[in-house]
Amino acid sequence: MRTVQLKRNKNSDWQYLSEDIKLKEPLVLVFGNRFLLEDKNIFKEVKSIFNDGHIVFGSTSGDITSQSVDDESITITAIELEKSNFIIKTTNVLDADVDSFAVGKKIISQLPQEGLKHVFIISEGSFINGSQLTKGMNAATQDNLLITGALCADAARFEKTIASYNENPKSGEIIAIGLYGESLEVTFSINGGWTPFGPERIVTKSKGNILYELDNLPALDLYKKYLGEKSKELPGAALLYPLNVKSKEDNNSIVRTIINIDEEENSMILAGDIFEDSSVQLMMTNVDNIVNAAEKAAINASEFRKKEPELAILVSCIGRKLVLDQRVEEEVEEVMEVIGNSTTITGLYSYGEIAPFIGENNCQLHNQTMTITLISE
Repeated sequence: MRTVQLKRNKNSDWQYLSEDIKLKEPLVLVFGNRFLLEDKNIFKEVKSIFNDGHIVFGSTSGDITSQSVDDESITITAIELEKSNFIIKTTNVLDADVDSFAVGKKIISQLPQEGLKHVFIISEGSFINGSQLTKGMNAATQDNLLITGALCADAARFEKTIASYNENPKSGEIIAIGLYGESLEVTFSINGGWTPFGPERIVTKSKGNILYELDNLPALDLYKKYLGEKSKELPGAALLYPLNVKSKEDNNSIVRTIINIDEEENSMILAGDIFEDSSVQLMMTNVDNIVNAAEKAAINASEFRKKEPELAILVSCIGRKLVLDQRVEEEVEEVMEVIGNSTTITGLYSYGEIAPFIGENNCQLHNQTMTITLISE
């Protein structure tokens, strides 16, 4: 595996972060600020650098490299696989009247199954139901394929997200990158670092990813009561106080971020499904807990590897970034301490992380986690 990385901001030319070497038909991951990716010449610009590249775009709440975390920039990571190969498929949730489950099932079903080792997903993050997306992807694989990835982001604006493959980025797009080859070694891990607090409450009314009532009381009213003065900053303030959700059917509790509120309905819109009869608790964290969780994720992802990772894809949540603030690079530094400086690091801050729970095969939508995918040939 060989890699090349470049970066530019609004007013600068492309700067190489690595040695400028010629790659053959590379996978080109382009993560960056939504406004910069909306430039009508962006695909042509990247194509001029990697003429035979397979170019995948995704908007972020910050793009990640080993050198920095940047908000107002675009980062390119070009990857040449020397012993293995990849196939890319896309679908768009705006093309037809289909639900998120069907979209997830469709995109994985498009990939040839023979020799398929891993799928990395870059999905639109504005209006997809991430829970149903992952359930659809699992249904296409009988829960027997490692799938990791991210919902694209748009800083803390929540206006729209964009993504694409070999064209200018657009709304509604979902890209699946299938990795093939016996020589591939792919490991992953997730960790959050958030702590539940306050009373547990039961979901008494919900539909899909919309939460209406807790303990037969309006959910939004209760949430505002806990937030106090911070409730004036909703929905942005909700990123600092996600929900810990435990359903009767699942062994693991899952963290759900509140991505919007509906004052008329007195409801909250979550990043993924929340089922009636689930128990819910507020969560909080601090910088040290988040940084320690990133370190644990890196240790777990590295623990049983046979080879040193050549590429690390880091997907962390916008809510974590808001907590870390000026210390945002510390969680990336902790990962680097574990996996070593020879590994190429790329990634993004997202509206949702896609990965299984540790020890499981079926992927889930997570919020408020650091998700690490380590790849080598």
